[in-house]
Amino acid sequence: MRAALLFDIGGIDLSAVLFDQEAIRECNPQRGAMEMLNGIVHADPEKHELIGYKDVRTDEFWVAGHIPGRPLFPGVLMIECAAQLAAFYATKYVGWTGFMGFGGVESCRFRLQVTPPCRLFILGKRLWQRKNVICCHQQGVMDGNIVFDATILGARM
Repeated sequence: MRAALLFDIGGIDLSAVLFDQEAIRECNPQRGAMEMLNGIVHADPEKHELIGYKDVRTDEFWVAGHIPGRPLFPGVLMIECAAQLAAFYATKYVGWTGFMGFGGVESCRFRLQVTPPCRLFILGKRLWQRKNVICCHQQGVMDGNIVFDATILGARM
């Protein structure tokens, strides 16, 4: 059975950047090769929805070794993209301050390969939050297809 998107993206302009890399840096501490988000194109705080994107490039650090002659964007970096989107949400819309740590993956399924160059959209929807933990359902979408589906936890440190 084909997985459904977390929410309808049909009416969302995926080319309209709401928050650029500099705005993301105001919320997230990752720099250099570990900055996985390039922009945010949708935010609906009332529905707890967010869409960010990562431009997967041919000159990134992992390309030469994963896999030589056939580069594949590593799944662990897809999850890092999702974690950074969740951290941005918690900082910008929940109001958390300080460092957000990766708390874990409750479930994850990789459905398709991601090869550079491409734009990988990350859809995120907050499921719940407690005092110091947030849980988000997230999906990676490339060319309209779901490439991963995961539920991740973030923790305020």
